[in-house]
Amino acid sequence: MIQAIDRAAKVLELLQGARHLGITDLALSLNLPPSTVHGIVKSLREHGLVAKERGGQRYMLGPTLLRLSNVYLDTLDVRARAMRWTQDLSRRTGLSVRLGAPHFTDVLVIHHNLRPDDSQQMLETGVAIPAHASAMGKVLLAYDQGFQQSVFAEPLRSLTGDTVTDVARLTLDLPAIAERGAATEVDEAVLGESSVAAPVADARGDIVAAVALVMPTSDGPASDAALNALRETARNISRELGTPTWPPRIAPADD
Repeated sequence: MIQAIDRAAKVLELLQGARHLGITDLALSLNLPPSTVHGIVKSLREHGLVAKERGGQRYMLGPTLLRLSNVYLDTLDVRARAMRWTQDLSRRTGLSVRLGAPHFTDVLVIHHNLRPDDSQQMLETGVAIPAHASAMGKVLLAYDQGFQQSVFAEPLRSLTGDTVTDVARLTLDLPAIAERGAATEVDEAVLGESSVAAPVADARGDIVAAVALVMPTSDGPASDAALNALRETARNISRELGTPTWPPRIAPADD
């Protein structure tokens, strides 16, 4: 691995999630001299990957990352083929819909349909959710053993008092998720929010994403009609991608 690129990537990772950090904070986290970190940040600023907060001495992610992320999303075939189906699912159920893909040990929300009402909501496209704490992530874990190994290789962090961090307990639930083609979570990532998700497969029959209905916990669990609509949506997206079978087969871990 090229050291300079590795260090720059770690700076960007530290600044993710709207975090604002100074050179000293970054240097401590990276265990590098402040002068070295200042040089890395200066180079990132010149390319718009990092920005300095107005009137301060801390840094945040820059606008170039937004442009690059939009380019990345536009190249995703699964997102392009899913959008009309997720919009219809949101309209039919009156709920928010997320489409997520595996990203390291998280699930990256690659498309988000807001609830079709006039309530104030935040668009979540680009948000990363720890896989073990989301219905989408549990679906991906159930069908992709390689992803499962990556996620379970490190200690699982707790986001709420209801987050399941016991690998043995999570592993025990995965066969049932694969059997019914759906996973649920209640208050595990965000208190007061629950979700149910189903798998999306590609032309090879491999799982590439998950689609989820998101609702206030007080309105749950999802009705049978909503669950059936979710599964139908996941199946239709998979067919758009050319899958030969749905639900998808379980992908073994790489040797």
